Amino acid sequence: MKQKKRSEINEKDTWDLSVLYKNTEAFKEEYKKLKDDIKEIEKYKGKLLESADTLLNFLKLEDTLERRLYKLYYYAHLNFDVDTTNAKSLELTAEISQLITIYSTLTSFVDSELLKAEYAKILNFYNEKPELLTYRFNLENLYRYKKHTLRENAEKILSTLSEALNASDEIYESLTDSDLTFGNIVVDGKRIEFTESNYSTFIESNDRKVRQKAFNILFKNYQKYIHTIANTFRFHVETASKLAKLKHYESSLTASLFQENIDIKVYDNLIKTVRKNLSTLYDYYNLKKEVLGLDKLHLYDIYANMVSDIDVKYTFDEAKNIVLDALGMLGTDYQKKLTKAFNNRFIDIYNNKGKRSGAYSSGFYDTPPYILLNYEGGYSDLTTLAHELGHSMHTMYSCENNPYNTSSYQIFVAEVASTVNELLLLKYLLKKTDSKKEKLFLLNKLLELFKGTIFRQTMFAEFEKNMYESHEKGIVLTPEYLNSEYYKLVCDYFGRDVVKDKLIQYEWMRIPHFYYNFYVYKYAIGLSAACKIVHDIELNGEKAISNYLAFLKTGGSMYPSEELKIAGVDISSPEFIEEAIFMFKETISEFREIYRK
Repeated sequence: MKQKKRSEINEKDTWDLSVLYKNTEAFKEEYKKLKDDIKEIEKYKGKLLESADTLLNFLKLEDTLERRLYKLYYYAHLNFDVDTTNAKSLELTAEISQLITIYSTLTSFVDSELLKAEYAKILNFYNEKPELLTYRFNLENLYRYKKHTLRENAEKILSTLSEALNASDEIYESLTDSDLTFGNIVVDGKRIEFTESNYSTFIESNDRKVRQKAFNILFKNYQKYIHTIANTFRFHVETASKLAKLKHYESSLTASLFQENIDIKVYDNLIKTVRKNLSTLYDYYNLKKEVLGLDKLHLYDIYANMVSDIDVKYTFDEAKNIVLDALGMLGTDYQKKLTKAFNNRFIDIYNNKGKRSGAYSSGFYDTPPYILLNYEGGYSDLTTLAHELGHSMHTMYSCENNPYNTSSYQIFVAEVASTVNELLLLKYLLKKTDSKKEKLFLLNKLLELFKGTIFRQTMFAEFEKNMYESHEKGIVLTPEYLNSEYYKLVCDYFGRDVVKDKLIQYEWMRIPHFYYNFYVYKYAIGLSAACKIVHDIELNGEKAISNYLAFLKTGGSMYPSEELKIAGVDISSPEFIEEAIFMFKETISEFREIYRK
């Protein structure tokens, strides 16, 4: 089917950006005003700590200017994303990017100027001006960095070198996105160009020969670049380790966890708990071997679907009603917010020529939490709708219950609300269907989620931690060492009953998240937290729902670990991870029982 032009999409199926600015002229008028108004920041340079009044006035000004700046930003980027072929929209995004750079430069003095003083001075300011307590969490969080902040000249040098210090990530992306090619694969007599992006199509094929061929093509081509990627990763680890040491952190890991104030025990606890429960993962692979009818399960078999896709289509109205019904248990207020998102055109539903691919929820304090979709009516579109609405509801609750300065929740908790929605939808669909095939399809989706998020991401997290620790002990991260250590982990995580094809030793080379400094563990923690919340809701009803909604309302007013405690999740304990793995175990049993019948 030919893609529609943006102008051909029904207005009711697009998001309404007129609530931000009536038109482009209004946007440009505000842009001009703000460009002049942000110069007022310069008046405060060198004077921030003159008095409590001065500091309060500056913080209020900063809030006002930021809110105006990001309202402009969202209008520009949302317009651009629905039609990237529109030159006017591109111009708006370029203009706002320039203004954000100017604003960042003007405010670059703020943190270093505040950190010159002791926090005791700020405590005195609270007594003099109680209104400053609105900013207490932000200021306390900033002053945590005091012992990790270098002298002004040193920080300036590091800032100047920031592009060079982040070069490993860019080199890796350039190599893997542009220079690394895989040739062709022959499927059913047809020669098809093989790429990293279409690899999943082949590795999930029902034809085992295609899966094996795809596996070999992928990793043999990565093998050719082993020295380049190993050196790139080694320099990345070395840079992160030296920066951590320079800024007086105990290790690279503690430096990465510091931003969200996460105890290193949380990271270690995840690995320890998952390792203790690897038998459940082994059971899953044995189930897969049985369903696929294989004598031996190879690594190129683990992505083969146990159940073929169900041939089901939902109109958007049907999807809307299913989601509303599935999330009905979260209460009247949650339902009102969902209905508002549907009725007030917060959602841009259908694909059109030039529209950005994928889906997201995007918004902040002074905008609705807009959702971009490319809805086609399949099962994945239904789950994507529920997922993105989870993000949007989190944003709505955060913004309604906090002042601007503490309204943005941190990345650590960002996927919890979206995953809670996905799990509630899955469980709802399982209860609603009598079809054996559909039940197996849904259970399989849940099994893949657990395997891919809790176990696979934890294996990555363990590899990353091991490599940094090895480097910090003086071990050189040679290609041979990296391959060998990764292969050892694969042997542990896949157990005795899966054939560990030797080419898997190169898999670490294709994981871009290893350049994001200890990010992958958040996926496993996020899903485990969501499972605990859903389990509590099933068990304790209204009390658990009330706790969950209270968590959504915290925004960025607390550290993530404290926010999750409100929802009943203690991330310092293994309990919530064990509950998620128990849910995985139950799902395996349920799938096996239905399948064998």
